[in-house]
Amino acid sequence: MPRDPHTGVDRPGPAIQSLRGSNQSGLRAYNQRLVLSLVYAHGNLTKTDIARMTGLSAQTGSVIMRELEAEDLIVKGEPVRGKVGQPSVPLSINPDGAFFLGLKVGRRSAELILVNFLGQPRATLRKSYPWPTPPLIIDFVRDGVAGMLSALPAKFRDRVAGLGIATPFELWNWTEQADAPRQEMDQWRGCDLRAELAQICDMPVYLQNDATAACAAELVFGKHPGLSDYLYLYIGTFVGGGVVLNGSIYSGRTGNAGALGPLPVAGPGGKPVQLLDRASIMLLERMLKSAGRDPSPLWNSPDHWEGFEDLAEEWIGIVARGLAQAIVSAAAIIDFEHVIIDGGLPVDVRAKIVGATRQEVSHYDLRGLEVPSILPGTVGHLARALGAASLPLFDKYLIDRNARLGGA
Repeated sequence: MPRDPHTGVDRPGPAIQSLRGSNQSGLRAYNQRLVLSLVYAHGNLTKTDIARMTGLSAQTGSVIMRELEAEDLIVKGEPVRGKVGQPSVPLSINPDGAFFLGLKVGRRSAELILVNFLGQPRATLRKSYPWPTPPLIIDFVRDGVAGMLSALPAKFRDRVAGLGIATPFELWNWTEQADAPRQEMDQWRGCDLRAELAQICDMPVYLQNDATAACAAELVFGKHPGLSDYLYLYIGTFVGGGVVLNGSIYSGRTGNAGALGPLPVAGPGGKPVQLLDRASIMLLERMLKSAGRDPSPLWNSPDHWEGFEDLAEEWIGIVARGLAQAIVSAAAIIDFEHVIIDGGLPVDVRAKIVGATRQEVSHYDLRGLEVPSILPGTVGHLARALGAASLPLFDKYLIDRNARLGGA
């Protein structure tokens, strides 16, 4: 099984094509993941449902489900009586069966989150800064993890399965855009953040590109069920994205698939600029500073922006024009069914961006293209931290979404 060079996670190779289980004892671990993945995807299933979906014998299925129940990973619901035969007992994920930590390292803020088995936040911590440095992030995680674990009931602490990190790759290359001192950002060149945090956390640690992690959060925890092919755009300090094909994240050769920030779009006067210069919160920060206004609410209160509605409206128009060009270009390459737009911004601002982007797309000559539907994201500013937390979730307990959705 190939290992992802960035996450450190073994990822299913092309040989996995279906949801069929195996009755051979040597594949019990795979079968356990398969059952968990099915129950996770559907909310609750009976033993009959699982046998039908996997092809496992009644005996093998019963053994696996008893094992998962003994490990507190699944729980039984109330029996449902039919007209004939024995009552069926639905099985569901135990929310307290496992816990996961997720860390988002951004250019203006960091977030640490502790979630249960269903991705529901149990604790969150946020820190804003002018720019990130390795010592600052390491101290933030050390103190934050210690506090979160101490607040977790003692009986659950050994169920914390790992820490996932969502961060922009090569942070030192964004010195100018982040208005940070080069000597400060150059500290990231020799920093193996995953290894550093593994030493202080005493648990498995995983790493993923931040925008790809946000895309994973929408895929796993979002409220757009059933979408299998879409382009995901996340508006943060800069803009990034991800690609979902056949119900699974496509990360590409280097893990940067869908990283649309460098995509050329039209700037002032029609001059080509990168999308990140037109569709990013950094642009709004600069607009506020130029107008002599305080930009700190952008980072300190991602759910509430007040006091600069006029500039926000102007910014939304700029963002929409940039996103529209990017969406049309992407649709010409991959026949996406949908585009999802999310970000570290208030819900009403996101809704306005989605509406304005739809309008801007309609102005293009779209002959020969099937325009994807443009939808709002459903996770919001915690998407990157939640996506980070999903890394140990999948590595420890679930299987590739291509496999588990194939038999839904």
